[in-house]
Amino acid sequence: MLTRLILILIVSLFESQLHAQDDLLDMLGNDSITGEMVYSFKGLQMVNLQSTKMPNSGDFYFVVSHRFGSLKDGIDTFFGLDNATTKIGFIYGIENWLSLGLSRHTLNKIYEGSLKYRLVNQNDEAPVTLVGYHTIQVNSQLDRDAYPNLSFENRLSYVSQLLISRAISHSLTVEVIGSYLYKNVYNPEIEHQKQFSVGGGGRLKLSKRLSLNAEYMYSNLPSFYNNPLSLGLDIETGGHVFQLLFTNSQGMSESNYLTNAVGDWGKGEVYFGFNLYRVF
Repeated sequence: MLTRLILILIVSLFESQLHAQDDLLDMLGNDSITGEMVYSFKGLQMVNLQSTKMPNSGDFYFVVSHRFGSLKDGIDTFFGLDNATTKIGFIYGIENWLSLGLSRHTLNKIYEGSLKYRLVNQNDEAPVTLVGYHTIQVNSQLDRDAYPNLSFENRLSYVSQLLISRAISHSLTVEVIGSYLYKNVYNPEIEHQKQFSVGGGGRLKLSKRLSLNAEYMYSNLPSFYNNPLSLGLDIETGGHVFQLLFTNSQGMSESNYLTNAVGDWGKGEVYFGFNLYRVF
């Protein structure tokens, strides 16, 4: 199975050609819940978490994301705008069911690679869409002065997720997520080396170009951190998907988001941010 997947990746990378996408709305406007396939989510992410949407074969996405500082800091940091973190990444659709991604995060100077693949698509015979998602993250900020025996392997962390979604109507889609995370280097006083999480979210279509998204993940975290909760608004324009969001986690890598959310919605410790997708 692994050999077959590697061969598919190599052949597809050489044979697939990037094609121009004149109007992203042509691709995004399909909300059908009948017929052979179902398209429901507009963005590749619900808010921070992955949705079950896949890039089309040959699509090349450029991704820019920002998370600003806490709104609670008020005017001192211009409501968090002075304390921005950034993610820049690329996603390539190798096949309609398979994509690869690469990104760089300013928080902890993380490099992240991702693999996403669709196993089942909701249609007249399948009640749900089933997608697998895996990431590997490299924390380049770790210092040899603090960790004298630091090796490259110590910088790595891994996340594996199973995404299950169902389009209930033209306006409503829900998703359930199971997640497993492993960190090679961690602080046992405030975090776990192995972390299981379960949760989900969904999308509620408000108009042709607007949708309201929400997500929440639960895990048995140490009291130092909180479970991530995020709300977002998807805005579709020609060639772009623009997601405005509020979240209690400033981290955007899968490991940071799932296990290191320090904000508390009840105390007003919320981060404003956005995701911007441009497809070529």
